Amino acid sequence: MITFYRTVVVAPGKLNSALAFAREVSGFVKSKTGKEVKIAMPIGGNPNRIGWMAQYENLAGFEEVMNKLNNDAKYQELLASAAGNWVPNTLKDELWRSI
Repeated sequence: MITFYRTVVVAPGKLNSALAFAREVSGFVKSKTGKEVKIAMPIGGNPNRIGWMAQYENLAGFEEVMNKLNNDAKYQELLASAAGNWVPNTLKDELWRSI
């Protein structure tokens, strides 16, 4: 099992719009790929972050979904529309495998 985590720091004063975007993009991914994406916020550490998590059977499944999204013009427009919600250079992606 592969788990994909994406986190980003929310810009000051942008929490409401960042949360709205998080829900919108998660819904878009589900409608486009069938993959459920969960939204989370930290309990400890920097509380001004939002995270997304999705699980895949294997790396091939992850790559298939990411390729589909990265080649989708509407998805790219959606990402670009939310750029002002984030502190620049704070996006972090991680892939974890279950053992």
